[in-house]
Amino acid sequence: MCTAPQLWCGETAFDVAGALRSDAYEILRAWDKTPAFAPSALHEPFPKRLGVYFEQLYACLMTELLGWELLAKNLQIPGNNQTLGELDFIFRNPHSGGLEHHEIAVKYYLGFTDNTQAVRWYGPNSRDRLDLKTARLLDHQCTMGERPETRAVLHKLGLNEPLAVRTFMPGYLFYPEHTSVPSPTQADPGHERGHWVYARDLELKGDWVQLHKPHWLGPWVQAHRPLHTTANNAVAAVRDGAPPKLLAQLALNANTRRWYEQRRVFVVPDHWPGG
Repeated sequence: MCTAPQLWCGETAFDVAGALRSDAYEILRAWDKTPAFAPSALHEPFPKRLGVYFEQLYACLMTELLGWELLAKNLQIPGNNQTLGELDFIFRNPHSGGLEHHEIAVKYYLGFTDNTQAVRWYGPNSRDRLDLKTARLLDHQCTMGERPETRAVLHKLGLNEPLAVRTFMPGYLFYPEHTSVPSPTQADPGHERGHWVYARDLELKGDWVQLHKPHWLGPWVQAHRPLHTTANNAVAAVRDGAPPKLLAQLALNANTRRWYEQRRVFVVPDHWPGG
């Protein structure tokens, strides 16, 4: 998360790497070496939802590693007998002293060329799209702090100062295995990337594993050689119409004797993205 390139690089994008303290990586290595000294948030069980886990990690990053004060999390804004929305995080920036409203998401999109030759970036379930998510992030979520209903809620918390808005949306973009599509202009050119392929066209060669959430977040490492049947069964299930599944190809590092992710591929059924 400290160095993850983002899928939205506009003026609101929060530069985590630029905000890191000079000893940040020393602290991370110490947590890794002696987990008992790591923040309690890193010892909690994985939530079922990837987004919730991502928020949990972000709160730890901002407070424990960067030293920002967390004033509110998932702050719901009521109005007209319904919830108008919520603010992901309200922080006190220790450097400026100001309040900041952070909206975050981790997303995975697959580039698909439709019948009009337009490239759309769909989520694995195809109901989500990069352009729609970005529009909602900027036009709805990031503007929630300007609403009078939000100001009333913040006032009750004693927070009457202006809110600076920041966004953080890392993730992966998956390109068609056999054709070329342009990258979305809004994304960091160095964004994390993989490929996608129809299950009918995929022939697994080498050592593969299926990645389950929350292990979508970053490059996968494991101690033992993967069982070939696991990935083969995942591909067979998608051929039979199961939802898309994320696979990673691994290679053995002779020095560490551990298996490291080399590339990742989303396997999709014949009817994807429609149906």
